[in-house]
Amino acid sequence: MAKTNSVAKKAIMAVSGILLVLFLIAHMVGNLHVFQGRAAFNDYSHWLRTFGEPALGYRWFLTILEAVLVVAVVAHMWAAISLWRQAKRARPEGYAVKKSLTQTYASRTMRWGGVIIILFVVYHLLDLTWGVANPDGTGSTPYDRLVASFSNPIPTIVYVIALITLGFHLRHGIWSATQTLGQSNKRREKSVNAVAIAFSVLLIAGYLVVPFAVVFGLVD
Repeated sequence: MAKTNSVAKKAIMAVSGILLVLFLIAHMVGNLHVFQGRAAFNDYSHWLRTFGEPALGYRWFLTILEAVLVVAVVAHMWAAISLWRQAKRARPEGYAVKKSLTQTYASRTMRWGGVIIILFVVYHLLDLTWGVANPDGTGSTPYDRLVASFSNPIPTIVYVIALITLGFHLRHGIWSATQTLGQSNKRREKSVNAVAIAFSVLLIAGYLVVPFAVVFGLVD
C-alpha cells in the first residue's frame, strides 16, 4: 500500500510538473514578442485577455489557465512535500548521510529551490502582471512595465537568480519525471540527463535574453 501510494504521488508530481513546463515554454515564447516592439507586445498581451470575445467573455482563457496552473502548483508541492516526509520517516539516519554525499547540487536543493521559485512567482506577478511593485505602476502597459523593471538592476538581478534556480530545478525535475514515468533506465541515463540539461539551458536562455536585451539597450 505504501509503495503504491508513493508511486501515485510521484506520478502526480511528474504530470503536474509537465503541465508547468508546457506553460513555461508558452510563456517564454510569448515574452519574445517584446523583440517585435511595443505595439506588438502590448497587442499580444491584449489578445490573451480578449481571445474568444464576445462569445466567451473577457479574460476567460487566462482565468482557466490560471486555475489549471494553481491546481498544478498545489499538486506539485503537495506531492513533493509528502514524498520528502515519507522518505525521511522511512530512511535510517546513516543512509541519509551517505546518500547526501552522492546527490547532485540540484537534487539537494530541490526543496529550497521550489520555495525560491514560489516567492519569485509572487513577486513577478506583483511586478510585471499587476504592476503594484513596478516602477511604472498599475496604469502602464505590459511593455512599459517590462522595460521599467529590467532597467532597474535589483529586479533584474532577482530575475536572473530566480531563473538560474529554476534551471537547476527543471534539470533535476525532468530527469526524475522520466524515471517516474518509466522512460529511462541505466543505459539511457546519460542521454536523458543530457537532454534535461540542454532543454533547461535553452528554456532559461529564452527567458534571460529579454532582461539582457533591456540592459544592453536592444529593447527600450
